Amino acid sequence: MNTLVRECLFHCLLALLIVPWVSSATADEPAPSKPGVLRALMITGGCCHDYQNQKQIISEGLTKRVGPIEWTILQYGDGKDVQADVYKNTDWIEGYDIVVHNECFGAVEDVDFIQGIVDAHLKTGVPAIMIHCSLHSYRTAANADAWRELVGVTSRRHERTKHSLDVVATPSGNTHSVLSSVSSLAQGKTWKTPNGELYIIENVWPGTTVLATAYSAETSKSEPVIWVNEHKGVRVFGTSLGHHNETMLDETWQQVVAAGFRWALEKQ
Repeated sequence: MNTLVRECLFHCLLALLIVPWVSSATADEPAPSKPGVLRALMITGGCCHDYQNQKQIISEGLTKRVGPIEWTILQYGDGKDVQADVYKNTDWIEGYDIVVHNECFGAVEDVDFIQGIVDAHLKTGVPAIMIHCSLHSYRTAANADAWRELVGVTSRRHERTKHSLDVVATPSGNTHSVLSSVSSLAQGKTWKTPNGELYIIENVWPGTTVLATAYSAETSKSEPVIWVNEHKGVRVFGTSLGHHNETMLDETWQQVVAAGFRWALEKQ
């Protein structure tokens, strides 16, 4: 066997051992499902956040706490007006068990494009996780309430200053499965986030149950920060917390998002 043949065989065998992991802004159809392995798609990128590291913090944290997950991660540029190419394919969501949205495309105003994202979830029933700036994606679009209703809340701005937030469970949160196993948010306890950017919530949509809030001195009221949404047969878990990496790395944030992930998949 000559050297060239040996090298070809080596690289072919190596390729078979690599777990699928897509980190560019292109992806083929997901591989056939493996028994007991979830297939998750993460869309990330856009303005104002450390998505290069956050995609690893989220995916590794969920895999550790939920179990085997086969990730496809699509990261786009840092512009506010990016229309993620994946959403332009009508069947982009097919083959996945869940979609994690951690994106910040606030200046996209194409209503048909935005509606297409929502329609994919509604058509397939594939659940969603909405993290932080996904709330502010498409916020300047005048007629994007379909997206906001899917997210579960409407937000277009955040507090001017960044600071630690005092997060407390609501009465509904105290009895909900998402927070029941999170000791730092047990009844009467307050979770002080390492840092924070508090989103101002204009509207809570029907179907949404607010699980936790943080008080805003700017609005003089408690703002929803963790919720679940059941919208037209689609389960959505959402949190506005997660601007800073140190918040995402906090064990409480990790536990809450993992519990929300399981709830969205109806595994609780």
